[in-house]
Amino acid sequence: MEKKREKILFLEDEATIREVLCEYMKMSGYEVTEAEDGNQALQLLGTSGACFDMAVLDIMVPGPDGLQVLAHIRSLWPEMPVIMLTALGDEKTQLDAFNAYADDYVIKPVSPVILLKRMETILRRARRGKENKEASGLVISRESCQAYFNGKSLELTVSEFLLLDTLYQEPSRVFTREQLILRIYNEDYIGNDRIIDAHVKNLRKKMPVNCIRTVIGMGYRFRKGDEDTL
Repeated sequence: MEKKREKILFLEDEATIREVLCEYMKMSGYEVTEAEDGNQALQLLGTSGACFDMAVLDIMVPGPDGLQVLAHIRSLWPEMPVIMLTALGDEKTQLDAFNAYADDYVIKPVSPVILLKRMETILRRARRGKENKEASGLVISRESCQAYFNGKSLELTVSEFLLLDTLYQEPSRVFTREQLILRIYNEDYIGNDRIIDAHVKNLRKKMPVNCIRTVIGMGYRFRKGDEDTL
């Protein structure tokens, strides 16, 4: 089965840079749609924005700048991966890009090979996130430190995620509270081990089904789907 060609919106006003980077993207198997100014980029997004798998946007372009195009994308397609390109390496410009929820920021002149690697990394992460959201049942994403149930994020705290992930990875093992504290906090936690009970209680509230089994007198383990809930 032929691999789907991912579609890239590429906004760059400098013709030479646009031609070189676009050629590298095409050689790597991407389907590239070029825009030379902000207005053209917005026009392309207006007619087929949902079809793009990623946008690579130069910030300093005629018309609406790259940050304005990014804001437009985030308002309509918040999950579309976006990489910002700019010759400006100052901290404020980088912060503006990340505060507008850019996925990455690359300073020009950029190596085409490095840009392609960053694109590949971000697109791979986006594909995994999409697969997690479409999957049924409980899905643990260690890369993003998130847990999903039937595609919906469970909105866990870091401690809750680490607790669930620890139990999920070894479903046949019973963990004591002390062992779970070490997995979550390493050796930095000073306090009552009943903090684990509080995390379990919160997890059970957030999860549509109870996946954590209490083993009386010992601790907790992950509950398989065919077991009775305790």
